[in-house]
Amino acid sequence: MEKLEYEWVKQTRQILLDQCKELNEDDFTKEFEFGFQSIRDSLVHVAGCYHAWLGSFVLSETSSPLLTKEVLNTMQVDDIKRYFEQADRYVEKVFEQFTDKFDEFIEKELAWRANSGLIRKTPRQLLVHSITHESHHKGQIVAMLRLLGHTPKNTDILGLSAKELTK
Repeated sequence: MEKLEYEWVKQTRQILLDQCKELNEDDFTKEFEFGFQSIRDSLVHVAGCYHAWLGSFVLSETSSPLLTKEVLNTMQVDDIKRYFEQADRYVEKVFEQFTDKFDEFIEKELAWRANSGLIRKTPRQLLVHSITHESHHKGQIVAMLRLLGHTPKNTDILGLSAKELTK
């Protein structure tokens, strides 16, 4: 995984966030029987994965990476965008601090889950997990948009223009 490839992840995420910004509150928070319940909750869950695995486990920068339900329930798209921006800073730090240690195991308990036991993962595994996790939930969010009667914008990396791919 290179920084450029993560830039593509961020670009396709922004396409989705921009479309979500156009939703009314009812559509943004409508609960479904799949995914992480609503578009809002799914987006927060995705960003929280980066905060937990990279910000807390890999970088040890936070011991409470996940938001409470009370905070989540008040979040709007701009709040979620800021939560992702912090996640992006964690990714940047992982690239900077673990360039030569991307495949070295980190072994410790999860700061955000009591009695988790020791977990042994590499920064590479957790970065790739966070990105694939985002893609998985992005697909669910796109399905939610369709069920709400919206036409989702193309959020596939292959949908980015040649100019966007070189940024």
